[in-house]
Amino acid sequence: MSAQPIIKLGVPKGSLEEATINLFDRAGWKIRKHTRNYFPDINDPEISASLCRVQEISDYISAGILDLGIVGLDWLHEVEHDKDVQIVSELTYSKTSNRPCRWVLAVGGDSPYQKPQDLAGKRIATELQGLTRKYFERLGIDVDIFYSWGATEAKVVEGLADGIVEVTETGTTIRAHGLRIIDEVMCSYPVLIANRAAWADPRKRAKIDQINLLLQGALRAENLVAIKMNAPAQRLDAILGMLPSLNSPTVSPLQDQQWLSVETVVNIDVVRDLIPKLRQVGAEGIIEYALNKVI
Repeated sequence: MSAQPIIKLGVPKGSLEEATINLFDRAGWKIRKHTRNYFPDINDPEISASLCRVQEISDYISAGILDLGIVGLDWLHEVEHDKDVQIVSELTYSKTSNRPCRWVLAVGGDSPYQKPQDLAGKRIATELQGLTRKYFERLGIDVDIFYSWGATEAKVVEGLADGIVEVTETGTTIRAHGLRIIDEVMCSYPVLIANRAAWADPRKRAKIDQINLLLQGALRAENLVAIKMNAPAQRLDAILGMLPSLNSPTVSPLQDQQWLSVETVVNIDVVRDLIPKLRQVGAEGIIEYALNKVI
C-alpha cells in the first residue's frame, strides 16, 4: 500500500522558484515541474507539492489548503496571518542564491523631500500597499497610497507619484531612474511557514521538523567546504594552528607513521588563501570538496 501525503507543500513561483527548488534538491528532495500543470512531482510520497504565486502562499496556508511553504517575509507582512501561520525558520539563502532584499522609500533625485515626514499628504506608489500603510502609520504620517501595477520607478518620473516604496537589492535600478532613497521600509528574506493546525499535529510536525532540519543543513553547507590532506607528523601543530573549523579537525594515523591524515570543514571564502599556506608548511595531497548538508 502506497504512503499517503502528510504535508501539502507550497513551492513559490517566480523570483524564489529556482532557488527554492535548488535548495530542496540539496536537502534531498527532487522537485520536478510539469509544463502543463502546477503540481510538480517530488521524490517523497509523504509530500505533495503545488507551484503557487508567492503572494498567495500565506493565504493558502492560513486557510489550511497548504500545510507548509516558502514566502518572502515582505509578502507575509503584507497581509497579517498571526493566528493561522507559524514561522518555522528563516531561510537566509547565501550570496549564490537569493539574497535579502530591501523595500525602500524613494523620491525624485531633484525633489525637495529629504525624510519620510516631508511626504505628508503626498502620493505614494507601491506594489505592497499593506506594508507601506503600516510603515507610514507607524511614523504617524498621513499619505495617499495607491497600487502600482508595474514600472513603479517610472511613476515619480512621470509625475504620477511623489514617492515610491519599491524592492531593491543594491539600489542600482532606482538610481538609474534618477531616484533617491530616503529610508528603508523593511529588509525581506525567505521564510519557511506552516499552518498552525499542521504545526500542532504531531505527525505533520515531525515531517515539518525533518524538512526544516535538512533545508537548514543545506543552507549552512553553501558557505562551507571540506578539506582533507596528508600532514607531516612533525608539522602537525603548525598545520592545526592554521585551520579554522566547526569543531576540532579530524586527525588519523597513516601506514607511514611520519604522516597523518587531517580533515576539517572551513568557510569557502578562506580556502584560496589557506591552501597555499598549508602547502608551504608541508601538507600534501590536499583535497577540497563540496558539501551537500552540514547538520
